[in-house]
Amino acid sequence: MITMKLKISLIAFFLASILLASFTWANNLPDLGDVSQTVLTPLQEQAIAEQILREVAVSDEVVQDIEVTAYLQALGMRLVSGSPDNQLKFNFFVVQDNSINAFAMPGGVVGVHTGLILASNSESELASVLGHEIGHVTQHHLARMLAAQKGDTFKNIAGMALAILVARANPQLASGALTTASAVGVQSQLDYTREHEREADRIGLQILDSGGFDVRAMPAFFTTLQRGTRFAEGGAPSFLRTHPLTSDRIADVDNRVALMPYRQVPNSLDFQLVRAKLLANKDVPETMIAVFEQNIRERRYSNEAVEHYGLAVAYMRKGAQKDYLAKAEQEILWLMKNAAPHAMIENLSARWQVANNNPKLAASQYAAALKLYPDNRALIYGYTEHFLAIKQPDLAIKLIKEKQGLYPYDAYMHELLAKAYAMQNKNLLSHQAQGEAYFRQYDLARAIEQMDIASKAQDGDFYQASIVEARLKELRRMQGEAKKK
Repeated sequence: MITMKLKISLIAFFLASILLASFTWANNLPDLGDVSQTVLTPLQEQAIAEQILREVAVSDEVVQDIEVTAYLQALGMRLVSGSPDNQLKFNFFVVQDNSINAFAMPGGVVGVHTGLILASNSESELASVLGHEIGHVTQHHLARMLAAQKGDTFKNIAGMALAILVARANPQLASGALTTASAVGVQSQLDYTREHEREADRIGLQILDSGGFDVRAMPAFFTTLQRGTRFAEGGAPSFLRTHPLTSDRIADVDNRVALMPYRQVPNSLDFQLVRAKLLANKDVPETMIAVFEQNIRERRYSNEAVEHYGLAVAYMRKGAQKDYLAKAEQEILWLMKNAAPHAMIENLSARWQVANNNPKLAASQYAAALKLYPDNRALIYGYTEHFLAIKQPDLAIKLIKEKQGLYPYDAYMHELLAKAYAMQNKNLLSHQAQGEAYFRQYDLARAIEQMDIASKAQDGDFYQASIVEARLKELRRMQGEAKKK
């Protein structure tokens, strides 16, 4: 279940989005074209998506681990490239939640629970869920549900939108949201309709096939859902409450899959390591250590290296207690000798050196790993954080400047840059970098605040001050345009 803090945030930002667009919706609804566009225009969907992503960027309930999030984003974009509308912008994020659920929101924002990733028996199963959610977005199903209510008062439309969003994230909260918004009598509209589900399945299968995955994973995941009580408490998985699974729907997917060519697709090592990392960070460390140790001892695995990786991560959670760092080292040495080369293993090795207080070896490990994987953000982050920890901001700045061009929209790189400049007492550059970080987190107000502070700093040269002034002017112009929408 998503915690109360995130529930409140979801309610607040979505209701604010609905209210912000109320006059446009009430007074300027087009009469022709896709009925979904009479409720949410592309610009309105984008505005809502940005508000969602602003919450995602700072939420404690959202997984901020770059290795996990980068994997999911890469998988999602691989699928989007084969979707009917591959020009839509999508953002995928992971919610720390053991229930089996995923949900799509306006503007191509797709959330996936850690419980769903762990419950997926194959990468194709996980891809089948993402393909299904992408199908909901490309077919504008949420907007269609709002369009069906367009004849009601605006208060009911706002309540309906709020209730649908809350139901996507947490079905148990839906009825409460309906009561709060006085949207009486629309409970039946909270779940996607059978027509929506069958359409999302059809689109999802096409996306899955275009992405090179096994289409038989979709009916296989239906089986996983039906056995969902093995993975989560409280009855059927949350996914089933918002995505009703009927016998007709299962039969329809089975019939479609039977006509498609058979394709056996192995799980990528990325998927297996990310899944092992999530499992290693689940529950208390002792429990997960016991799980991985037993799997290795009894040879219950499809990939032995993945079990050793998960065990090393679990040991690292315990730190120096009872020589767990030494045990983690033994697992890492085993991986370096026996496992296929991978950036996540290199990063784990470097993190171990940091945890064991070996700064020179950590720097050597990061440098060597980045030569093998020059665009890996986990390694870039880790190496930069290491330079900051040992009070070498000049090297941190040099590294970020070398790598920033690879990820121009990465907020965390700007945050690291801001910290490095602060260590050098360069106020203008520090506040400028922090402002750029907030801008990339869709927080325009705080970005302007930081850029304004930077413009008043007295330690920059003429060229630096001119850049800040121009950027501040641009951000204020963007803020003014946003208020007019």
